[in-house]
Parts: sequence; C-alpha cells; structure tokens
Amino acid sequence: MKAGFYPKLAFDGIRKNRRLYFPYIITCVAMVMMYYIISFLQSTDTLSNVRGIATVRETLSLGTWVIAIFACIFLFYTNSFLIRRRKKEFGLFNILGMGKRNISVILFWEVLIIYVISIVFGLFLGIALSKMAELALVYIMRGEVTYGISVSIDSAVMAVALFGALFFLLFLNALRQVKFSSAIALLRSEAVGEKKPKANWFLGILGVLILAVAYFISVRIDDPVSALLIFFVAVILVILGTYVTMISGSVLFCKILQKNKKYYYKPNHFVSVSSMVYRMKRNGAGLASICILATMVLVMISSTASLYFGAEDSLNNRYHREINFTIVCNNLSEKSRAETDKVLSHVSKIAEKYGTKPLNVIDYREAYVAGLITGNTVETDVTAVEGGYSYSDIMVFNFISLDDYNRAMNTRESLKDGEALLCSKKVDYNEDTISFNNGRTLKIKGKLDRMFQRQEEMDVAFSVVYLVVPDIDNAVQGLNTLENFEGDKMVNFTRSYQFDTGLDVDKQIALYKELVSDIPTEPEMYSDDDSINYIRIASREVQRDSFYSLNGGLFYLGIILSLVFIFAAVLIIYYKQISEGYEDQARFEIMQKVGMTKREIRKSINSQLLTVFFLPLILAGLHLTFAFPIISKILVMFGLFNNSLFIITAIVCFVIFSLFYAIVYKITSNTYYNIVSGAKEK
Repeated sequence: MKAGFYPKLAFDGIRKNRRLYFPYIITCVAMVMMYYIISFLQSTDTLSNVRGIATVRETLSLGTWVIAIFACIFLFYTNSFLIRRRKKEFGLFNILGMGKRNISVILFWEVLIIYVISIVFGLFLGIALSKMAELALVYIMRGEVTYGISVSIDSAVMAVALFGALFFLLFLNALRQVKFSSAIALLRSEAVGEKKPKANWFLGILGVLILAVAYFISVRIDDPVSALLIFFVAVILVILGTYVTMISGSVLFCKILQKNKKYYYKPNHFVSVSSMVYRMKRNGAGLASICILATMVLVMISSTASLYFGAEDSLNNRYHREINFTIVCNNLSEKSRAETDKVLSHVSKIAEKYGTKPLNVIDYREAYVAGLITGNTVETDVTAVEGGYSYSDIMVFNFISLDDYNRAMNTRESLKDGEALLCSKKVDYNEDTISFNNGRTLKIKGKLDRMFQRQEEMDVAFSVVYLVVPDIDNAVQGLNTLENFEGDKMVNFTRSYQFDTGLDVDKQIALYKELVSDIPTEPEMYSDDDSINYIRIASREVQRDSFYSLNGGLFYLGIILSLVFIFAAVLIIYYKQISEGYEDQARFEIMQKVGMTKREIRKSINSQLLTVFFLPLILAGLHLTFAFPIISKILVMFGLFNNSLFIITAIVCFVIFSLFYAIVYKITSNTYYNIVSGAKEK
C-alpha cells in the first residue's frame, strides 16, 4: 500500500462524518485554548506588578487542574459517541478483508489528525486571545494595563504534553472497543437496541430521597464552618441523586405518560413517548450529565459574580473605618489602658502630619474566649469534653466594657458586679445566668437586640455571645490563667481603635505605611512586663487591592470554567440529538410510508424534546434554589453578607442561561428533524 493510504482513509472518514467530528474538534480546540490561556495567566511576567496577583495565580493554578481533569473525563465521554457511530464502518472494512491491525492504523491516524488540528488551532487561538484574556483579568482586578505581547513556551509545552497523553488514551480506548468486537458485532452495533426498561420504583424513590437528604443538609446548616466542611458531601449526594432520579425516574415518567390515555394516544405523543421509553436508561444518564453541568455553571457564576460585585460591601463590613487598629494585650488593667492610650496618642500625632485627625472613632476594649455550652454552663477547656465535638458546637464569648458600650451606643445602662447584658448572634440563649467552668457565674440582667459595629465580628465564623460587663478583668477572673495545649492563653484581650481620615486614597496609604513603620507591631518588640502583646494595623484602601484581586480572580476563573462546562453541555446535547436522530431515522421513515406527514413529524419531535429536554434545566434551578442556604454561608467566609445580591445574581444568571439553553434546543431540534425526516438529504 502507498504510504499515504492510511492517512487519506482516516481524513476521508473524518470529512464524511463531519457532522459528528466538527463539534468534537471545535471542543478539543477550545479545551486546548482555555488550558493555554489559564496556564499563561498563571505564569506571565506582565502581571507581576498587579497588586494581589499572587493570590490570583494560586486560584488560576487550581483552574488548570480543573480543566485538565474535566477535559479527560469529558473527551472520553464524547469520544464514545464517535466510536459508536463509526463501528458500523469499521465492521464493513473488516468484512471486506481489512484486518484489525489495519483498522488500528486508521484509528491512530484519525486520532493523530484531530490531535494536530486541536493543538495547532488551540495554541494559535490561545496565543492570539491570551492578551485579551490578560486585559480582561487586569480590568477585573482594577490593575494598570500594559500592552506588551508575550508567549509562554512552558504553557504551550504543557498543553502539547497533556493533550498528547489524553489523545493517546483515547486511541487506546477506541482500539480496545474495535479489537474485542467481531466484524458482525461492529456491523450491527447501531442496530442493537436496548431492552424495554422496567420501571424501578425502588431506585426512583431512592434517588428522590438522596436529593431530599442533600437539600435537608443545605437548609439545616447554621454556621459557615460546617457549611464549608459538608459542602462537598452535599455535592456528591446531589450528583448521585440526580443520576439515579434521571435514569430511573425518567423511565417511571414515561410509564406514567403511557398510562394516561388522553395524552398517550395522540399521534405526536404516541410516537415520541414510545421512542423515548426504549432508550431512557442511556437518555437519563445524558440528561443527568446536562443537569449537573448546568448546575455547576449556575452555582459557579452566580457565587463568584456575587463576590465580585459585592466586594465593596464586604470591604466596608470588614473594615468599618479607613484605618483599623487591633491592640492585643496581656490584660485590660489600668496599666494596659495607659500604654494603649500612649500608642493611640502617637497615632494622632502622625495623622496631624497629614493635616487630619482621627474622625468617626470606634474605640472599645474586649476579651473573648471559646467554649462549649450545655444549658447555662460553659466549658472553656474543650479537651476535657468527652465524646468529641464539632466546629458547629463551639461558641465565642465576648466580654465588652459597659463604659465602651454606653459610649458607642449612646445609652445609659448600669450594672452591678456579677451582672451582665447579653446579646447573641446565630444562637438563642434564654437562661437567667451563665456560668463559666474555672471562672465566674454572671446574672443576665437583660438582653440586647443589637451590638455596635465591630471589626472582629466579620472574622468570626462561629456562634457569638456578647456579654456587656462592668469590668472585664473582674468578669474573666479565673479564665485568664487557662492555657491551651500549645501553652497560649485561652482568653484574648484586645483594644480596637478604628477611625476615618478624610484624606484621598494616596494619602491614606501613605499614612498607613508611616503608621506601620513607626509603631512597633511584633511581639518581640514588647517585653514581658508590657501590657501590650502585639498590634495589628489595617487600611481599607490597602486591603481593597487584596479584596478585588481575590474576588476578581475567582470571578474570572468562574467565567472561564463556566464556558468550559457550557461547551460540554452543548456538545452532550448535540450528540444526544444526533445519535437519537440516527436511531429514530428508520422508525420515522416507516411512519412516513404509512402516511405520517412532515408537519406531524415536527409535532412529534417537539413533543419528545419538550417532554425531556427542559427537565435538566428545571432540576438545575431546583438544585440552585436549595443550594442557596449552604452557598450563602460559605460566601460569609469570604466576607459577603449581602444575601439579596446573591439572590438577584442567581436569578439573572438563571434567566440568561435559560435563554441560551432555549437557543441550543432550537438549533439541535432542527438538526434532529433534518435527520429523521430526511429533509437534509432531500
């Protein structure tokens, strides 16, 4: 044989089956392009001067792994459609005298041709669009734009190696299917239908129960830490429940439609339901995959978009003032107050150099300790608790000075020694007293509906109880000597001092830098005799870059991964329509011979597609609705407390995705119609 015989045969096979191969090749090109762009952004030097880029690069590093793993799973999934359609052709080659070894060579050249096309066009588009992707990332992160163009050789080599290994595995998988099938089996592969599936009520009910458990977990989660820990468990349950429900439940659904005589015995419904019921096992798996991908897109883009557009809200919630001091002390004695007053006096002097003074000051002292509560008793030594405990059981008890509370809230509350005012967050406390093991028992004089703004509250993911007391040192007597297993004190004493400056952004940052350089902050700068342990200084404007870089990086990655998952969903929908179209072609030809018109075919197709096509979208919307409680708790960990923003963003994302989904439905239904009606050929 001539040297070019096999490559020509392989190329002709791809060309003649272009309806199948073209979307597959486009997706492979897109995967290579996306992988290169993400890898390029992770390593390019042109972003080195963008503030917060280190955080984004770590996020993008995760993105490269996600795309690599997903490309492996998805390309294997879609490649199975191609092999199934080509088996008949390979069986014919085998009967005409071509051995399995020769067919293997054709398969090798087909895979090699698609690999070369994917790499060449994928890298070309990746390199061409990488600058646009870089500018988009810089815009989202609010960085300075540079217009130099660069190419990452390392990223290109990684893409060539990764997809080379992936296509080699695809070749081995195709080779396995052809080698272990006889010529007759290959020839009849498309004619082999599925047995009529039985309606499995047990699996159908089990799938619904699994989803109900996942929904219950999401709804019942109370604190962000537990939400973060159990999120992946809920995700696995949703995926498992979706597949079981879609596979078994769709069969049950068709059986119910068949029993409804008024619905079933109509020309358009009779043909569609009869056709669906015989392939619902495979059809259900495809619908479940579409549903999971749609849910991933909706959850990812709505949550990351909420973080990005809510970044300003989150920043203001975490930093109530432009400059924020947290002075960690060994105690809150008079000596401690004198030392902290001295530090804050120095702060005022530095501010005067910039022509301003502390404005809108928030100043309060506080002590806090973690513990487990049973009834009205708090166990602060959690190592002594028998039977273990979870993060959701831990509560934080904050002791706040009565003087500071009255000043901040403009009230005139009074307390006697041993009394306290209580305000609880995320937990109900209805006891008349609260007793601390190794500490004092306090009588609850009254309950407070609200507490003044505190920076630390935004950092705490646990349930919080605030206790306003006359004297903090006296209230924590006995607790201040407790140490954890690392030898650190279990009670923490702080003085928070927050203020605005009225300065522009550049001067605020300059003031912050001088405060950091002029005021000792590290523990080693203070002796054991000092009441001050260390000092944390934060600037809202300095932290703004970090906020937008993290949230912007997550939003950008969410967009990229959503595009990848949308590609996957569209391709699954397309191949589902193509494969089912070829399967139904012979049936509809018979129906046309006995008098079924093109108009009736179109009605039957619409009935079939509308019956099952929008089920994944509806179920994805249901998943998103029940995922709201657990996702909103996780977003709290990132500083987003604005649930209304998340709800609005999720609704907008769902509407946009639904419109896109309807467009895909229209296009693919036309493809299906052209196949089964013969319109394309005629």
